Amino acid sequence: MIENGIKNPAANLSDIGVNAAVVNWNLSSELLAQQTVDLKQGVLNNTGALCVNTGKFTGRSPKDKFTVKDAITENTVDWGDVNIPISSEVFDRLYDKVVAYLGGKQVWARDAYACADPTYRLNVRIVNETPWANLFCNDLFLRPTEEEVMSFTPDWHIIQAPGFEADPAVDGTRQSNFTIVNFTRKVILIGGSAYTGEMKKGIFGVLNYLLPQEHNVLSMHCSANEGAEGDVALFFGLSGTGKTTLSADPNRPLIGDDEHGWADGSVFNFEGGCYAKAIDLSAEKEPQIYNAVRPGALVENIKFFEGTNEVNYADGSITENTRVAYPIYHIDNAKEPSFGGDPKNIFFLTCDAFGILPPISKLTKEQAMYHFVSGYTAKVAGTEVGVTEPQTTFSACFGRVFLPLHPVRYAELLGDKLEKHPDVNVWLINTGWSGGPYGVGKRMNLKYTRAMITAALKGELNDVAYTQHRTFGVAMPNECPGVPSEILNPRYTWASEEEYDKKATELAALFVNNFEKYASEASEATLAAAPKTSVEELK
Repeated sequence: MIENGIKNPAANLSDIGVNAAVVNWNLSSELLAQQTVDLKQGVLNNTGALCVNTGKFTGRSPKDKFTVKDAITENTVDWGDVNIPISSEVFDRLYDKVVAYLGGKQVWARDAYACADPTYRLNVRIVNETPWANLFCNDLFLRPTEEEVMSFTPDWHIIQAPGFEADPAVDGTRQSNFTIVNFTRKVILIGGSAYTGEMKKGIFGVLNYLLPQEHNVLSMHCSANEGAEGDVALFFGLSGTGKTTLSADPNRPLIGDDEHGWADGSVFNFEGGCYAKAIDLSAEKEPQIYNAVRPGALVENIKFFEGTNEVNYADGSITENTRVAYPIYHIDNAKEPSFGGDPKNIFFLTCDAFGILPPISKLTKEQAMYHFVSGYTAKVAGTEVGVTEPQTTFSACFGRVFLPLHPVRYAELLGDKLEKHPDVNVWLINTGWSGGPYGVGKRMNLKYTRAMITAALKGELNDVAYTQHRTFGVAMPNECPGVPSEILNPRYTWASEEEYDKKATELAALFVNNFEKYASEASEATLAAAPKTSVEELK
C-alpha cells in the first residue's frame, strides 16, 4: 500500500496548470477520512466508515456529460443524446478557468490506474478539491505499489472541482455543472458536481472507447466471478435484475462487480473496488456489501437513526441512489489480482415483468448479439393504485449511456469472441415474473434462479433436451436440477396459452421496434435472430 505522501519526485501539478498552495499526494484512507472530519465535510458512522453528502447532485448528470469533437473523435464516436459533442475551444476555456480556480487552494492528488491486466493498464492522475473525493478514487481505482508510484507517469488526468460552476451563457455548457472528456488532451474535466460516480464512469467511458479500437478488447458493463476450476462467469444486467446478488457467491471468488474487459485469454477488472447501492442494505440480504462498510469505505447521501451514528439504510429521503464505495479487498473472497481466463458461461439477466421470457434459456451466437444490443429488462409501472402495466427498458449492451462507440461495434466484438470460443455458453435468465405479468403472476423464486445458474455453471444442462421458444426462438431446457420442470416453459404457467402467445408477440414487437435504430449497422444473421412479431408466424 502507498504510504502517506509518497509520490514520484518528478510529479508536479503545475505541469497541467494547477498551481495549488498545498498538494496532498497519495494520502492513506485513514488520513483522508480524518481530514474530511476535521474540515467538517463528513462524519464517521458506528462501523468507522466515512459518511458524506454530495450536495445538489446525488447521481450522474448524463445531459451535462460532453465529449470533445475533434480530429480523433469526429468519425469514431457515436454522436447523439448519449455522446454529446462540445468544441475544443469550449473545453480549453473551461480548463483554464478550472485550473485558475484551483490555484492557491489546497488540493488532493492521487496516482492510480485502471485495468488489472497489466497489458492494458491505464495510469490516471486525479486532482480533487476535497479529501473524501480522493478517498473515493483510492477505493475505486487500482492502487499502485510504492515502487510504482515513485516512477509513475500518467496516461490520463481527472480534474474534479465541484466548487467551480460554469456560466452556461458564457462557457457553452447546458447548466453550471459539467463533465467533459477530451481524448486529444487525455483529460476528464469535472465542475459543479461533487457526485463521485462521474469520475468512475468517466474512466469507464474512456476505456469503452480505447480498448475495442486499439486492442480489440470487448469492454463490458458486467460482474465476473471464477470457480474452483478456473471457469469464469460473466453477469450482465440492468438495475433490479439481480446482477450483484447472483454474482456474489461464497464458493466463487469475485473478479469484480461492475466493469471488465475480455481480451484473448483474459477477463480483467477495470477497477480496484466497488460502488454499491446502499438503499435498504442489510446483513441478511447482502452480507458482503454490509460487512464492507468499515474504515476505508465511503458512504454517500445517507441518514442516521436519530441521535446515533448508525446508518438508516431504509431512509431514501436524500436520494434513493445512496451508495457505498469500498476497496475490493473488503470483500472476503475477492480475487487478487482481479483477472481470470476466458469466460465459460455468460448470463444476461433480465427482470421481465411481462412474464414472457423463460426463467433460463440458451442463446445462439446471433441471439446473443441481438439480446446484447437490446439490453432488455422491464420495470413495474409504479405504486399508484390500479397501475400494473409493466414498462420496458432497453439499454444497449446493458450500459448504453457509457458507450462512446456504436452499440453494434461491441456486439460484433462479442460475436468474434464467441466465434473463437465456441464452448462458451450464453444464457438468458429471467429473474422477473412467471405465470402472468406483474399483478397476475408471481416473481421467480430466487432459490430456483440460483439453482438454474448453478446447474449451468456445473455443466448439468449440457446434455439435457431443449425446446425452442415459439416466439423468441431461444432454447429452453426441459429439465434442470432443483427446479420444477413445469416452470421452465413459461407458456405452460399461464392460465391461457393463447393469451400468453398474444402477449409474447406484443413484447416481441417492442424488441423489434427498439432494434430499428441499430438495424442499419447489424448483420443479416443478427437481424434474423429477432423474435417473431405475429401470431401467424407461430403457426
